[in-house]
Amino acid sequence: MARDRYFDTLRAVAIVRVVAYHAFHYAVLALVFPSMGVMFALGGSLMASSLDRSAGTTVIRGRVRRLLPALWVMGLILVPLMLIAGWAHRPSWPGLLLWVVPLATPPASHGIGDVGAEGAGVLWYLATYLWLVLLSPLLLRLYRSQRLLTIAVPLIALALLHTEPLATGNNAVRTIGYVLTFLPCWLLGFAHRDGDLRKLHPALVATLVAACTLISLGWVIEHPGPGGLDLVPFPLAHALYSMGFVLALLRVSPAMGWLARMPLAQRIVAALNNRAVTIYLWHNVVITVAILIGDRIMLWDAGQGALIYLVFSAIAVTLLTTAVLVLGWVEDLAAKRPARLRPWPVPRPRHAYIAPKPALRLTQAAVAPTTLTRTGLR
Repeated sequence: MARDRYFDTLRAVAIVRVVAYHAFHYAVLALVFPSMGVMFALGGSLMASSLDRSAGTTVIRGRVRRLLPALWVMGLILVPLMLIAGWAHRPSWPGLLLWVVPLATPPASHGIGDVGAEGAGVLWYLATYLWLVLLSPLLLRLYRSQRLLTIAVPLIALALLHTEPLATGNNAVRTIGYVLTFLPCWLLGFAHRDGDLRKLHPALVATLVAACTLISLGWVIEHPGPGGLDLVPFPLAHALYSMGFVLALLRVSPAMGWLARMPLAQRIVAALNNRAVTIYLWHNVVITVAILIGDRIMLWDAGQGALIYLVFSAIAVTLLTTAVLVLGWVEDLAAKRPARLRPWPVPRPRHAYIAPKPALRLTQAAVAPTTLTRTGLR
């Protein structure tokens, strides 16, 4: 199946934004581009397409197979490190099974500069994604029977739970909160795949986008967090804002031919997509290590803000690139591709020699004797 260049580009932008958000902690980045909502919407669209082609169990097994091996490698590295470092209040072994099947965020040690805690801190996404994948056969049937109601139900649930501490509750409560927050975007992915978004008049789409984003912005402006305008503490506002962006992004279908004419950009997009799980899993660990290296070299005392950002970014990118090269091949095996260090496909030569078809040579051979015979008869 041919890859969708537009989807690949959106996913690449989303991954870069996630890394930048965790590296620099600018809450406004989540407003500039709500990466998580976009990635869940892309996942929902691709999941609906797969369910239309194959049985639900086959699709779920394939999605889980692509997701879990990279997590297992991460667990095999981080869990022993946390135990060696002295993991206080570590759970009993059944709790560690969440590092095998992440039905909720896997447990980790906690402490400033603790790579285990930082690595596990982003694994809520895997738990949420896994639940949405497991529920997708049922969700797709519900969506196709009651489209608007299916999208409205999680929003109503978030509105009813708006005063509940979803972000600070126990692991199960947080997982439910994340599923409810990003389920509408997943369902909009279904709508995109079924062509329902294309049927909406552009003026209606613009109205819905404006309503979702302005209501959400109004709420966070009235309730600013410690980092400024932050959507994360407010699940309903986060869901609505993400939906507004998803509606706009999935309603358009821009021509992406320009990407094929830019080999470097095409390779970067391909690399970010082919190593998306590895980048997501390890970027927070890499950022933490980069901060520790900055402490050792006294980078934060350099005095020049631009220089600090530049050196820190160079360290983080170098470490993340190393992690991708060392561990990224796991994604190839999970996708049943040959393992390779290079995260993009090998380009075909622009002027490749094409051998003549055997049928053409036979035709020419058959015509030549006939011509000679006619010449002889003359």
